[in-house]
Amino acid sequence: MAQLPVVQLSAGIYLIKAEVAADMSTRAQGLMFRKSLPPNGGMLFIFDEPAIQCMWMKNTLVPLSVAFMDERGAILNIEDMQPQTEDTHCATAPAVLALEMSKGWFAQRGIKPGMKLGGLEQLRAR
Repeated sequence: MAQLPVVQLSAGIYLIKAEVAADMSTRAQGLMFRKSLPPNGGMLFIFDEPAIQCMWMKNTLVPLSVAFMDERGAILNIEDMQPQTEDTHCATAPAVLALEMSKGWFAQRGIKPGMKLGGLEQLRAR
């Protein structure tokens, strides 16, 4: 698999190194077949337009939490997902971004809906 670009984001005082999946093929691949994630590593999905985006865990081996975000980078909702399931987990409102991290990462750090992620402005420059 090709190396994806990485962006550094922040959630409060916490730094995140997120691989960027910004086109149909990288979004479809997502974190499939990975055996682990780095401690503050994840994947940022960038969608083409605001919509009710949904994720699933087919062929994904590690448990994940996903935060869906609007255009301002504000978290709409956070969903926990079980490995190798085809259950859908969807945004509660139109989202343009989704950040997948290890399951529980957001909850363990007190990151909740309504909070904004930092560093997203660098994406607009791409």
